[in-house]
Amino acid sequence: MIIPRVPVQHRRLLPDRRLSGPTPWVIAILMMLTLLAAAAGVGLARSANAIGAAIAGRVTVQIVTANPVTRAEQAAALRRAAAAQPFVLSARSVEPEELQATLGQWFGVAEGDDPVLKSLPLPALVDIDFVGEDRTDPMRQLEALVAREAPGARIIPHAEWLGPVARLIRSLAWIAGGMVVLMTLASAAVVIMTARAALATHFPTIEMLHMIGATDRQITRLFQRRIAIDTAYGIALGTVVAAAILLLIGLQWSGVTAGLAATASLGPAGWALLLALPLLAIALAALTARQTLLAALKKIL
Repeated sequence: MIIPRVPVQHRRLLPDRRLSGPTPWVIAILMMLTLLAAAAGVGLARSANAIGAAIAGRVTVQIVTANPVTRAEQAAALRRAAAAQPFVLSARSVEPEELQATLGQWFGVAEGDDPVLKSLPLPALVDIDFVGEDRTDPMRQLEALVAREAPGARIIPHAEWLGPVARLIRSLAWIAGGMVVLMTLASAAVVIMTARAALATHFPTIEMLHMIGATDRQITRLFQRRIAIDTAYGIALGTVVAAAILLLIGLQWSGVTAGLAATASLGPAGWALLLALPLLAIALAALTARQTLLAALKKIL
């Protein structure tokens, strides 16, 4: 026997007004927070990777000989000797003016013009980058080279003091990713509760539709379409608000050109992920609503 398709208007089952009820607004808030958390996670992950790549093969040799002339001579000799080694990618002497400018930023003095800062006995620094990923043998050879060219100098691996910072930033990125997962589950829970509430509210109509021959799939399509539209409106609203917030942050971030903050960016892959999240959220909401409605309808009659 062929069961006729019942021409039921979905507008009579669920309200036709856009953004009616709490569901679209709750979904909008969750979508906004999801996108912001995803952007933060991507930015932090890229920052941690950039820091890790920058410090992996770099060391700084600190020469603290009391005589300033001897310090300068040892730094120049060490830089020349290190640059000639096959395991060294580059060697650079840090100029005293650069050190004074850095100290001036720390102490709040513009351009390090404070006479007290200029009178401080600053060490001579030589930045050295290694070739390749193996650090054991190059470090051993560098120690011998430093002992010969600048006795008493100290070798400071950048990973020794920036490594914990990179690990902290990476941990924060994982936390942001966990927040994205939790808010995605919360959005799915909102869709499930909305579907069940709609079925409970319109139970007499559903019972009547069953009696005149409507199938569970026909009734599911009526409710699923309305829930999907409400959810899509909420996702679109949350996406627009999140995009505005990220644009404002991006305009302010464009002025950051130094420090750890300058390494944080979304990149092409990050922007692609943010663009894909709303589409994935709509698909997930539709699938969740369909499965919830079918499962609930099987228990009604």
